[in-house]
Amino acid sequence: MTSRRRFLHTMAAGLGASAVAPSWARAATRSAIKSPLNGPIGLQLYSLRESLPKDVPGTLEKVRAMGFREVESAGLWKQTAPDFRAALDKASLRCQSAHIGFDRLRDDMPGAISEAKTLGATAVVVAWIPHKDTFTREDALKAAEAFNGYGKALSDAGLRFAYHCHGYDSAPSPEGTLVDTIAKSSDPKLVSFQVDVFHAHHGGADPAKLIERLKGRLVSLHLKDQKKGFPVEVGKGTAPQEADVPVGTGQIEWPAVLRAAMKAGASLYYIEDESTDPLGHIPQSVAYVEGLKL
Repeated sequence: MTSRRRFLHTMAAGLGASAVAPSWARAATRSAIKSPLNGPIGLQLYSLRESLPKDVPGTLEKVRAMGFREVESAGLWKQTAPDFRAALDKASLRCQSAHIGFDRLRDDMPGAISEAKTLGATAVVVAWIPHKDTFTREDALKAAEAFNGYGKALSDAGLRFAYHCHGYDSAPSPEGTLVDTIAKSSDPKLVSFQVDVFHAHHGGADPAKLIERLKGRLVSLHLKDQKKGFPVEVGKGTAPQEADVPVGTGQIEWPAVLRAAMKAGASLYYIEDESTDPLGHIPQSVAYVEGLKL
């Protein structure tokens, strides 16, 4: 009886600890993420922008514990490129896609190429086009011209170039939206696209239809959801943190978006969380994607 009481007490204590443990910790022994999509589910590391500068190895361990095997970079978090690659390797994480700034590609293409290759990336993505208060068609045309140059330099180095839509480019244009202006004014052999589903939707575009128009040029998606009731703001490139909710709990019609992405040729899918509770939200997003029936 004493042994049984001790056993039951131990079990109860364990269950209590499990109930209050953070969701990433409860998933610490889980296997790699599985989904019905035609490519791996990764994590955009910007999601953990608060913890990475403080503890790269510990944060990457949490990423691995949540089931991720793929990540997308968003800078080096106070590391050198070789040191950050070593940290990724130690955590058994692969980085196929690197976010690198527009100005860096313009001013230091050799350094950008070196960083991407050191990380193991096959694609370099620009996430923001510098512009004044309103992004215009002229801005889009100038960006397309710059992207052709970036794409050529990266292609010559064996890398793919992509532009990540960000909402300000969802405003209407004669070509459809300003993303369409960039697409129609750039070389499809040199310039690909990454669709941030949240920002496309929040900025006023229909993400599924935008993805359909980018067929053959779509390299990846950012998966994040917009809170129910939060308004669409046409041409807006930013949103408050409270607008970001776990994938599958917001406004976006994910089955339609993801079916369109698979047909359009996307091969990588990155969960991104810009809320104040990424370690709480990310496992919920993973569970939704894994449970999808497409």
